[in-house]
Amino acid sequence: MKKYLILVLSLLFAKRMQAQEHQNSTNSNTPTSKSIFNPEHKRNFSRKGDFYFHWGYNHSWYGKSDIRFTGPNYDFKLHDVVAHDRQSKLSWDYLNPGLITVPQYNIRVGYFIKDNYSISIGWDHMKYVMDIPQTVAITGTIGANITPENAPTGSLAGTYNGESINVKESMLTFEHTDGFNYANVELERYDDIWVAPGGNTSLTLETGLGGGLVVPRSDVRLFGLGRNNHWNVAGYGVSAKVGLKFYVWKNVYLQNTTKVGTTNLKTIHTTGWDEYDKASQKINYIENLTVVGVQF
Repeated sequence: MKKYLILVLSLLFAKRMQAQEHQNSTNSNTPTSKSIFNPEHKRNFSRKGDFYFHWGYNHSWYGKSDIRFTGPNYDFKLHDVVAHDRQSKLSWDYLNPGLITVPQYNIRVGYFIKDNYSISIGWDHMKYVMDIPQTVAITGTIGANITPENAPTGSLAGTYNGESINVKESMLTFEHTDGFNYANVELERYDDIWVAPGGNTSLTLETGLGGGLVVPRSDVRLFGLGRNNHWNVAGYGVSAKVGLKFYVWKNVYLQNTTKVGTTNLKTIHTTGWDEYDKASQKINYIENLTVVGVQF
């Protein structure tokens, strides 16, 4: 009887081990992602270890911003300045490698650290153009002659405490058009919304957080003095995003994403006298981008 009991226990143990091996094998073929949407079909592969690359274009919208200008014999702030983006009209001309970076563009490279998490680096090339003319409130002082070149300020010289002035080209033009560049690192999460029965085509929700440096090339004229300045690290920014990623095939996708961000620019180049003259501002923005990407 004891022999039979040992034999039965041995058979049950072997059967249990066999079932466990089968379960492990099955688990190795199932995706590791845990989508919050629980789609009817699931992918039978994992994206962990994949790289991705995408390129596309954007439109941006900016909140009102205070801009402070400082330098020899002046220190004034323009309040609630209105600005817009300047997206180029897209055409086949921009397929020319020499022109492809003219419009407002986005480029990003990422790596999947898990099936549904990636880390990436990217460059968001936006453009920021102050509306001219416009009426704004002003505080601070403007001397009769400012900057190391003693540029005359005419009737705008004086001390201000919230008065309204009409800013015209003779006083100021102010643009980050080459551009309002955000070099950033982002952490992304993905949740499959819908997966085709074959698993290769899918619609995925992407969410993410990021941060990085703002590297503008600012074109500024202050009382007639200025230039299209060289690029410089003017400040920093943080952002959050949400978007939809449609995998046309396993390794090819189209994506539309909306990003909300805030930036703090402390050292904007203005007149060309970088050691003396500068501007500073905080810019809040909404960016919508559409890109085409590959995963490998």
